Formats: sequence, C-alpha cells, structure tokens
Amino acid sequence: MTRRRRALLVAASASYAVGVWWMTLRPAPYDPEIGGVVAAILEAAASWRPTSWITFDVVESASNVVLFVPLGMLVVLWGGRWWQGVLIGLAVSGVIETAQLLFLPTRVADVRDLVANTGGAAIGAIVTAAGLHRNRLRQFTANT
Repeated sequence: MTRRRRALLVAASASYAVGVWWMTLRPAPYDPEIGGVVAAILEAAASWRPTSWITFDVVESASNVVLFVPLGMLVVLWGGRWWQGVLIGLAVSGVIETAQLLFLPTRVADVRDLVANTGGAAIGAIVTAAGLHRNRLRQFTANT
C-alpha cells in the first residue's frame, strides 16, 4: 500500500468514525431544527398517495443502512475480505446499540438498527470487493 493511499484511508476512516460517533452516541438523537425539517418532509410525503409509504421508520431504517455502507467499504479497502466487513459492521453496530441501551437513556437501542447497519456494511463490503475484483481482472487481461 502506498503512503498516499494509506494517508487517504486513515483520513477517511477517522472522518467516518467521528461521523458515526456524532450520529449514534450523542445523548440527543436529533437536532430540533433538523427534526422540524424532517417532520415537514414526512408530512408532505404522507399527504401524497404515491409517497405516503415514506414514514419516519422507513427513513430511519434507510439512514441506518446508508450510514454503514462506508464501513464495509473501508474494511475491504484496508485489505479485509467482504465477510470481514459484514462481521465488523455487526460488531460495531452491536457496540453502538449496547452503549445506547446502557448509557444513553434518551436513545433507543433496537435490533432493527443492528440488522439495517449490518446490511449496510454488507452492501459496502460486497460492492467494493466486487469492484476491486473487476479492476484486477481488467489489469490481468490488459497485461496478457
């Protein structure tokens, strides 16, 4: 691994870790101002039949998936296998949900979050591993 790639991965990993901490381990889950915007968007979605299925639970679950996609990607980019990205996603999510349960009474620990987070890590890891594999095959065929 080149020094530049390592530096980029360190910066990306550190930024991601801070972002995940900020989103998951603060006592207050939502900034009231942002919560008001989200509530207005959800209310507008609920009032229109084609988007009435978009509820807070749907948005929260999708957000949990999206939040963990980069974790799976980073594990693979650091040299891990796709399944290690899934296991690390499960472990990190388990630690977060346990911390919310034990130490953050204003937060709600939920098994659905664990599943969504792990699914996000799996998506990131599998897509990244497939992309790296495809690039290796291209390089191999270009060199033969």
